[in-house]
Amino acid sequence: MLLRIVGLVLILFFVSCSHKIVETGKASFYADKFDGRQTSNGEIFKQRKKTAAHRTLPFGTKVTVKNLANGRTVKVRINDRGPFVKGRMIDLSKKAAKKLDMVNAGVANVEIKYKGDAVK
Repeated sequence: MLLRIVGLVLILFFVSCSHKIVETGKASFYADKFDGRQTSNGEIFKQRKKTAAHRTLPFGTKVTVKNLANGRTVKVRINDRGPFVKGRMIDLSKKAAKKLDMVNAGVANVEIKYKGDAVK
């Protein structure tokens, strides 16, 4: 009986734990002129929040962004669509860009991670 319970717990653990998806690409951040404007999900954009725009990830998806040049990471929430510049994967708020130490560079090579159950 105990063996069945342990087996069931292990099955539930592995089934419920979704894997992480990892992508690499270029990140940029929003210009100050967008502060106070409405995002695609209806929120008002705030540079002081840790949010981001992605072309396909569902709104509300939590993404960990890592600056590949210095190893710094930040967790952001997707609340907008974009970026619309060719070659860019994600647009970050200025607060998130500061956490990654990429404000002076403007664009950085990054890795993003999110749960595999986030539908693309």
